[in-house]
Amino acid sequence: MTQYSDDYLKNVLRRTKSIAVVGVSTNPVRPSYYVARYLSLKGYKVIPVNPGHAGTVLFGQTVRASLSDVVEPVDMVDIFRRSEAVPPIVDEALSSFPDLQTIWMQIGVSHPEAASKAQARGVDVIMNRCPKIEYQRLFGELRMGGFATGVISSKL
Repeated sequence: MTQYSDDYLKNVLRRTKSIAVVGVSTNPVRPSYYVARYLSLKGYKVIPVNPGHAGTVLFGQTVRASLSDVVEPVDMVDIFRRSEAVPPIVDEALSSFPDLQTIWMQIGVSHPEAASKAQARGVDVIMNRCPKIEYQRLFGELRMGGFATGVISSKL
């Protein structure tokens, strides 16, 4: 697993204002939905991207079919797709957003070659991590036990 310092992750999360979430679901029990929703509730502008849901509205934003359909600036692209799907997403992100700061690949998602390509363009890359979990952990919102962490006590 790639290691990232807490200061590095905090810096990425603090400087980010807009996040395009690739592979977002409209199903509220899917991780891509509740992570995107959480980030929107934390004040990030979340731009949902999924060709199967293009035109619907999530978190106050119209779902886009692809990153190239996003006309507003994007600071971070958060990828909820299989690792093998990452290279064309990174290519599209690099061509669509000249000021892109971060490519973030969710838990279980990594692609070192695509990461190297983005890093060569000056884009920070985080792999196999979740921005929701990192936000909660780094900014003191992660509660131990109970429903907040998804762990249900056997003493209920």
